[in-house]
Amino acid sequence: MVDNIAGEHESSFVDSAKDKITESFHDDDLSSSDSDGERKEKKNYPVPPHRNMVHSLSWKEKPVHSLLGGGNAADLLLWRNKKKSACMLAFATIIWALFEMIQYHLLSLLCHILILVLGVHFLWSNTLNLFYKCPQFPQVALEEDTVLEVASVLRLEINNSLEVLREIASGKDLKKFLAVIAGLWIVSVAGSCCSLLTLVYTCFVLLHSVPLLYERHKEKADAIIEKAEAEVKKHCEGLQEKVLSKVPSRKSKDKKLT
Repeated sequence: MVDNIAGEHESSFVDSAKDKITESFHDDDLSSSDSDGERKEKKNYPVPPHRNMVHSLSWKEKPVHSLLGGGNAADLLLWRNKKKSACMLAFATIIWALFEMIQYHLLSLLCHILILVLGVHFLWSNTLNLFYKCPQFPQVALEEDTVLEVASVLRLEINNSLEVLREIASGKDLKKFLAVIAGLWIVSVAGSCCSLLTLVYTCFVLLHSVPLLYERHKEKADAIIEKAEAEVKKHCEGLQEKVLSKVPSRKSKDKKLT
């Protein structure tokens, strides 16, 4: 009797364990199927329209801060921090005045800066420490990581600019080609009229003034830009019809040869 009761107890325990295992597998299958269904629903779920609107916006509809790349540089150019922007413009004005108006030379400026730094360091370490307990003069050193980062950024920017110039020179986009040629011609004329430092300083002042004025008078500026784009488009179409359409291409030459 005891053996029969023990056997029945073991069989009932085994059956209950089997039922629990099958139920757990069934639940896992249901949960996996539910998760697959949710994934499919998430995949098939349409993208909200406002996301597509963000990508389809033209540069005129975007804010000026995002057009300038955002971050601290855009804040400086748009005078979000007036003290920093004013300090940058004042520093650039002082440098331009020293080299252009006072006719100061770069080598003399570097030598005078080094004389000042060495004199301050000498007084700091020998004279002031005799009377006061001054802290040590701060050490200035360039880190290897920062130098490598700057070099990598410069390399990428130079490669990107060379790639853009190659695409423009390939003749795929006539508008970009004519715009670059006109811009280079304007820069060459401006370079013959003034020095490189004056040209750089003028560009710096324009960067600190034009984006701010455009942000304040965006509607009027967009209207003027649209008129200018329409005029340029007309001239480009006329040039293409009168000149470029008469130039024989490689395809026409190949057809004649065949």
